[in-house]
This record gives sequence, C-alpha cells and structure tokens, in this order.
Amino acid sequence: MTTLRAAIIPVTPFQQNCTIVFDEETKHGVVIDPGGDLDQIGAAIEELGLTIDTILLTHGHIDHAAGADQLREGLGVEIVGPHEADKPLLDNLETQGAAYGIAGARNVTPDRWLNEGDSVEIAGHAFEVMHCPGHSPGSVVFVNKPAKFAIVGDVLFRGSIGRTDLFGGDFDTLAKSIREKLFPLGDDVSFLCGHGPGGSIGEERRTNPFVGENAQGIA
Repeated sequence: MTTLRAAIIPVTPFQQNCTIVFDEETKHGVVIDPGGDLDQIGAAIEELGLTIDTILLTHGHIDHAAGADQLREGLGVEIVGPHEADKPLLDNLETQGAAYGIAGARNVTPDRWLNEGDSVEIAGHAFEVMHCPGHSPGSVVFVNKPAKFAIVGDVLFRGSIGRTDLFGGDFDTLAKSIREKLFPLGDDVSFLCGHGPGGSIGEERRTNPFVGENAQGIA
C-alpha cells in the first residue's frame, strides 16, 4: 500500500470529493464518485498519466453519481457499486440534475451492484465492501484492513455525519452503521470522505458530536 495515492477533485456545486485512487508505480487507478465536472476529472487523469480500470460509486446521490455514465462511456470501463438499494436514486439522476442545476446528469445502471462482504480491486489492492445504510439506503464503504484505510463516501465526515433528511435517509440506521461497522475497524484507521477533509476513526469515535462517545444524537 505504500505506493497507493489519492487525488481529490472537488466537483459540482456541492463540492463533492471525486477521488482518484491510484498506484504510483503501475499508474493504474479507479475513479470514485464522479458527480460531474468531467473535464476537471479528465484533466487530472491525464496530468497524472493514469490508466483508469473502474469507476466506483459509494452511493446514488447526484453529486456522487451524475457523471458516472458519461465517464464510463468515455473511458470504456465498468461502473461498480453501490448497493442495489440505491437504484431509485440512480434511476432519477436526470430529474435531480434539472432540479439542482447540474448539467449533463444521466441516469445510470452499474455493471455490478455491491453487497456486504464483497471485494473490489483498487489499483491492484483488495478492498472489502461494507453496506452502511442511513445516509442513503445503498451506501457502501470500501476498507483495506491491513493498510488501515477506508473510503467512506458520505457515511461519516470529520466532525459530522451524512445527511439523513433525504430520500431513504434515517439517523438511527446511519448511527448503527457507523458504530457497529466503522468504529470497530480500529482507532488507527484513516478515512477519506465525500466532502471536506478526511480523518481517523479514533478521532470520530471520541469526539464526533453525532455518534461519538459523548454524542447527544440529533434534536
């Protein structure tokens, strides 16, 4: 894992972290959550000199998935994820795009849905799939336990959690996903998330105001 690197490209008006994870030696990688601004994503791929093997989706919200179908077409690769419970979201991306002013949004059907316990390959490294609903019904997290590294989408943020007031969201379900699946990964696991800076599981377990040790939940 010492050669695994990440480049983050904030995309869409929501400043979503489209993340390119790649192996510095082989120059192979994946694009995670291409929500839009494909010109910026393409420029980053070209600048880094990468061959993209797969597009991964952590969930079906527009800022994460609206550009996936067009990017798949351009790169000639498969889209993998999220869990099939997010199919209603992915089937509705064009309507969401019109509502939120995101041009070029396309509905998308992944080439492969993901389930708890599945595995995905990221730049030659195996990542375990965890189904972590609550922010959306089909949210998934990608974890490499030996490297103590996770890609969590909008399930968990530094000092916050994903919204639960959107379609299929539920605070209690999200809190359970975080406490029963992410926190047990270990305090020394670092994560990248869908918005803002990454963090560590330990810091969130201790201090997160929504799900940490002294959390009061939501009003």
